[in-house]
Amino acid sequence: MNTTSPNKFQKDLNAGLLGLAVLGAVAASEADVYGYELARRLRLDGDTSPFKSGSIYPVLRNLCAAGWLASRVVPSYAGPARRYYRITDEGRATLSNWRHTWQRTRDVVDRLLEG
Repeated sequence: MNTTSPNKFQKDLNAGLLGLAVLGAVAASEADVYGYELARRLRLDGDTSPFKSGSIYPVLRNLCAAGWLASRVVPSYAGPARRYYRITDEGRATLSNWRHTWQRTRDVVDRLLEG
């Protein structure tokens, strides 16, 4: 019998879920937010987080490329410039659609797993 490891299964789940989590976190922010701050808010690499902090940056680039996030670079006197992100109107619409899809999927899987 060929079984998939829990790590592989988690990696596959994370591929789509991190985008949803990032969009949600940016949407919930009242101000523009930068990558490291987002990672902290999502508690990436924390004890219970299934996500790795380095995985946020490709997701942010992809969400920007899709037009769901906008970004701006702000110079810093104390270190490297920071890229700040905000959600676009198209991103809010996408987040709403993804949220409903996630909720429906979660509910079906929960019902199936509960028997």
